[in-house]
Amino acid sequence: MNLEDLPFMLCADSNGKIYDHPYFRMAGFSGSSPMDFLEDDLTPMPEFSKLFFVPDCPPIGVDPLTGEYVIVPEIEIDGQTTRCFAVAAFIEPGYVRSHLPAVDYSPKGYTLPMWGYTAVGFENKGYMVAGFQMEYNHKWDPRQYDDRDLIPAIKEFKKKRQPGPLTEHLTNCAVNYHCFAAKNLFLKRWEAPLPVSRTCNAGCLGCISLQSHDTCDSSHQRIAFRPEKDEIVNLAVDHLSQAPDGIVSFGQGCEGEPLTEFHLIGDSIQEIRKRTNKGTINLNTNGSWPYRVRELAEKGLDSIRISMNSARPALYTAYYQPKNYGFEDVVASVKTARDAELYTMINYLVFPGITDQEEEIDALKGVVNKTGVNFIHMKNLNIDPHLYMKTLPTSDSRTVGMKRMTEIIRKELPDVKLGYFNQPVR
Repeated sequence: MNLEDLPFMLCADSNGKIYDHPYFRMAGFSGSSPMDFLEDDLTPMPEFSKLFFVPDCPPIGVDPLTGEYVIVPEIEIDGQTTRCFAVAAFIEPGYVRSHLPAVDYSPKGYTLPMWGYTAVGFENKGYMVAGFQMEYNHKWDPRQYDDRDLIPAIKEFKKKRQPGPLTEHLTNCAVNYHCFAAKNLFLKRWEAPLPVSRTCNAGCLGCISLQSHDTCDSSHQRIAFRPEKDEIVNLAVDHLSQAPDGIVSFGQGCEGEPLTEFHLIGDSIQEIRKRTNKGTINLNTNGSWPYRVRELAEKGLDSIRISMNSARPALYTAYYQPKNYGFEDVVASVKTARDAELYTMINYLVFPGITDQEEEIDALKGVVNKTGVNFIHMKNLNIDPHLYMKTLPTSDSRTVGMKRMTEIIRKELPDVKLGYFNQPVR
């Protein structure tokens, strides 16, 4: 791509006010290294994306005449020289980022909150982000989630039933954390959540419900109680009985690992299916106990989504920090789920410079061929890029770019579907 055609680099002052630089152009990173943009790597920033600035850390731009990557610590604004800081985008759901923001992280003495930081620039048409649309699904379009509809729906929901602790927990998720799935419960449609677990058997770097004090604040409050089976069943039956394309999912961002409560889940599924055969019962999990996956399938589970950041054991372990299980157990759970005829998905946490390495693509193909998984969710990994790259083992494997990676998977694994959003299977 011609450098002079690139969008201008963005920077922010210490108050977070964002400016486009008058000379330097937007740059992007793959992992910890700069990576050139191709013509189709940039797209207008979707309407419901967000912009962030990175305190203390200057942006890296491209000199359009020399092609050099330059750290830009200062900018002149209204005749005054001021420090400038890098800017990143968090793109709307359904989009996969192709490049990380180009940032000099050396002054940073903190951990960034868990968002999917994406390269962004500015041109006459507006903001441009490095990414591409993986899937559009009207059910997850932010325009469908107007709180002017939500608040009356919550009041009406609670009029018809005595709210228990789980209902109150999900009210908080819907109103204060703006969880779309929790909102769906009260709006009586699509996919709704059933969090059950207070504990986890992994120490994920990017956990959004529990972070140690020396990293960053968690973005969600983890459920602090064990829900009663009756409330789980009543919520699930009501939802599945009346929601269009109804799904209820165990395993949410506001809980630990649901397989730690597999007895409660299994008993709940059996009771739900005694009362309704409608809709899909789904489980989101780290897949750490294959035999528990098998037991839940026997109880009536319909679909499962198993998370991994990498199909390479060393990279998986570095991120998940599993306790008393290993990557081989995760792969076994995927295979167990398919053997049990569950609709089986991998929640693939993608990251430019890691996911698009040739070694990673080969490893992913190996997992797919071994297990016969149905669907791969291409989800941007929400994490501080600097933290992630310094934690993972290094590799000199060549990168091909995120869009090219998806093209390779689609061509060489035609039986597996790539997408972004969960879907009903009943």
